[in-house]
Amino acid sequence: MHPNIIKIQESITSLKQEIINHKVYSAISELEDLRVFMEHHIFAVWDFMSLLKALQINLTCTSLPWFPVGDPVTRQLINEIVAGEESDVDADGAIKSHFELYLDAMDQCGANTKPINDFLNALKNGKSFNEAFDMANVPAAAKDFVNATFETINSGKTHLQAASFTFGREDLIPNMFYSMVNDLNSTQADKVSVFKYYLERHIEVDGDHHSHLALSMTEKLCEKEEAFWAEAEETTKQALQKRIDLWDAAYAEIVKNKVEAQLLNC
Repeated sequence: MHPNIIKIQESITSLKQEIINHKVYSAISELEDLRVFMEHHIFAVWDFMSLLKALQINLTCTSLPWFPVGDPVTRQLINEIVAGEESDVDADGAIKSHFELYLDAMDQCGANTKPINDFLNALKNGKSFNEAFDMANVPAAAKDFVNATFETINSGKTHLQAASFTFGREDLIPNMFYSMVNDLNSTQADKVSVFKYYLERHIEVDGDHHSHLALSMTEKLCEKEEAFWAEAEETTKQALQKRIDLWDAAYAEIVKNKVEAQLLNC
């Protein structure tokens, strides 16, 4: 493995552990808690697709006339992941993107999908990101998360997009979270079975094969440019910190709701 890949991995160890050990997971014990988590997380699920599409646009040919662009292995990686994320299947075999599958999970769970749908509709109607955020009443941490992602996208620097994709968008959700979802599913399958399927499918599609190819992609894009490697490391840290901030916000709202519920029951 390239020494700069190892260096980045070592430099983000503490941030990854902070995500893996985040208190938000232990705070989720009821369906209402899961709804709050999903209402924040959906924005990360959505802008992941924009990050992936930016890489597809920059590293493959998406215009006419067609010409072979870039490294063939990288093209295969991007196109394979796009197919897996944009055109997967749900539990009934219907073709859906992972984003649409997540929305289905939110609907089943009773989570509020209005902010994400209003946000996307505003963008479709030509509103700016800031206008769309305001119109949809998007959580502040989700707004910051999306803005940071699009800052990387709009940089036009493929090595930064690749670094954020490879190191900053790993779904570092610990076993305790899967156990919690399984526990909820055992008693309320009619509320969380789609989300359980989403998690299982996400793990299956984003296996070791994609991880190794993504590392190779980042290495090819940074190559011998030490400045690129330094920028990639900084972008990765920023992406992980934004994930921590998003989890912090979800945790704060979950705790706030629990306190308010206790006061009402007193």
